[in-house]
Amino acid sequence: MPRRGRRDEPQQVVASRAAVESRSRLGLLRRSPLFGLLFLATAGSSFGTYLAAIVLTVDVYDRTGSGVWVAALLIADFLPIVVIGLLLGPLVDRLSRRGLMVVSDLARVAVFVALPFVDDPAVIVALAGVAGIATGFFRPAVYAGLPNLVPDEELTNANSLLQTVETVAWMIGPVVGGLMLTTWSPSVAYVVNAATFLLSAVLVARIPDRRLRSEESLTRGHWRDVSDGLRLVLTSAPLRTVLIVWNVVLLGSAAINVAEVVFAKETLDSGNIGFGVIVAASGVGLAIGSYLAAPSLGTLGLRRHYAGSIALMAVGWGGAALSPTIWAAVPLVVVGAAGNGAAIISNQLLVQRGAPDRYRGRALATIMSSNYAVLGLAMAAAGVLTDAFGARWIWGVAGVVYAFAAVLTLLVTRWLPVAPSDEIDILDAHAEEAASALIAVPGGAYASAVLASEPADGPVASTRDDTVRDESARGGLDRIASLLEEVERRREREARRSVT
Repeated sequence: MPRRGRRDEPQQVVASRAAVESRSRLGLLRRSPLFGLLFLATAGSSFGTYLAAIVLTVDVYDRTGSGVWVAALLIADFLPIVVIGLLLGPLVDRLSRRGLMVVSDLARVAVFVALPFVDDPAVIVALAGVAGIATGFFRPAVYAGLPNLVPDEELTNANSLLQTVETVAWMIGPVVGGLMLTTWSPSVAYVVNAATFLLSAVLVARIPDRRLRSEESLTRGHWRDVSDGLRLVLTSAPLRTVLIVWNVVLLGSAAINVAEVVFAKETLDSGNIGFGVIVAASGVGLAIGSYLAAPSLGTLGLRRHYAGSIALMAVGWGGAALSPTIWAAVPLVVVGAAGNGAAIISNQLLVQRGAPDRYRGRALATIMSSNYAVLGLAMAAAGVLTDAFGARWIWGVAGVVYAFAAVLTLLVTRWLPVAPSDEIDILDAHAEEAASALIAVPGGAYASAVLASEPADGPVASTRDDTVRDESARGGLDRIASLLEEVERRREREARRSVT
C-alpha cells in the first residue's frame, strides 16, 4: 500500500518544539518559496472574498430594500459549498489542484468584472452563486495540496500562517469594503475585488502542479468516488473525530453568531459601537489563537491542544455571557475566539494527516460540507431561540455546548497518544488503515485499478475475479457495481480471445 508522500524523510512530531522555536515562524515563507506563493495567493483570495461579502450585501440591500433578497444572497454564497462537498468533492483529488484554484480565481474575476454592468438583483444573486461555487473548490484544493508543499515538521506552522492570514483578511476586508462604499459606488469595489482574485490566480499558476499532490488519485467512477469519500470520513479515526467534534462545536458557534448583535446592542446596551467592538475582538482572538497554535501543539500535543482550545472557547464565551458590561465581555470574547483559532489548526492537521493524499481533497470537501450544513441549520434554530429566551441565555448555552464538546474531544481522541513524538506515526497508521478498508470493498478504487492493470486472462485474473465475486456477497450497491465490472471484464476477455 503506497504511503502518503515524502514518507522517506525522517519522521517528525506534528509540531516539533525545536522546529517551532529554532526557526523564524515567518521564515517559512523564505524557506519554502512555493508555500510563500500559496500564502500570498490565499491572502489575496481571502481579502477579496471578505471584501465581496460586505459590498454584495450592501449593494443588494440598497437596490431592493428587502431582507429576503439579502437572505437569498447569503444562501447563494453558502449553499454551493454544501453541494460541492457532498457531490463533487472527488474532483479535488481527480483534477489538477492548481488548475482548480486558478480556474476558481478566474471565475471570480469574471464575476466581479461583470457585476458593475448588472442592475437586476436576481442576476447579482446568481453571479454570487457562481463565486460561491468557485470558493467551494478553492479552499479544499488549497488545504489538500498544502502538506505536499512543506516539510512534515513545518506543516503545523504552515497551517497556522494560512489561517492567520485568512483571519486578518476577515478583519480587514469588510472594513475596506465599507470605507470604499462611503466614497465610491459598488462598481469600484467590484473592480478592486476582481484584481485581488487575478493576483491570486497569477501566484498559484507559478506553483508546479506536481508539487500540490504526492499521489495520483485512483478513480472507479464519480459516484463511487463520492461514496469512498464518505466511507473514509466515517472510518478514519482522525476524520471521524473532526466530523463529530466540530459539528458539535458549530452548534455553539451558530448560537454565538446569531445572538451576537442582540447581545451587544440590547443585552449590554452598547449600541452599534459595542457590536463593532465585539466583532473586532473576535477577529483579534482568532488571529492570536491561529498564530500561537504551532508552539502550543509542540508543547501540549494534538490531543491536549485540541480539547484545551475548545475548553478555552467555553471559558471565554461562557464568561462573556455573564458579563455586566461590554468592556468586561470584550477580553473574554478575545479568549474564546483565540480558542477557536487554535482549534481550527487541530482540525486541519487531523484531516490532512488522517487522509492519504489521493483521498484528501474529497475528505476535506465532505467535512466542510457537513460543517456548513450543520451551521446553517443551527443558525436558523438559534434565531428562533434568541427571540424566545434572549441573547444572554443563548450565549450561556453556547458556553455549555463548548464545554461538552471539550469533554467529547477527550473521549473521541483516546486513540491519540499524549506524547507529541508519537503522533505522526499514529495518524499515518489510521489514515492508511482507513484507506486499506476501501481496498477491501468489492470493486474499490484501488482494487479496480489493480485489476485493470493485470492481464485480462490467465490464473491471476481468474483468482482476482473469484476474490471479487466472494467479497461482493457483502451486498448493497457495491455488490451490484462489482458484478457489473466483472461482466465488463468477461466481455473484454472474450473480445480479446476472438481477435486472437
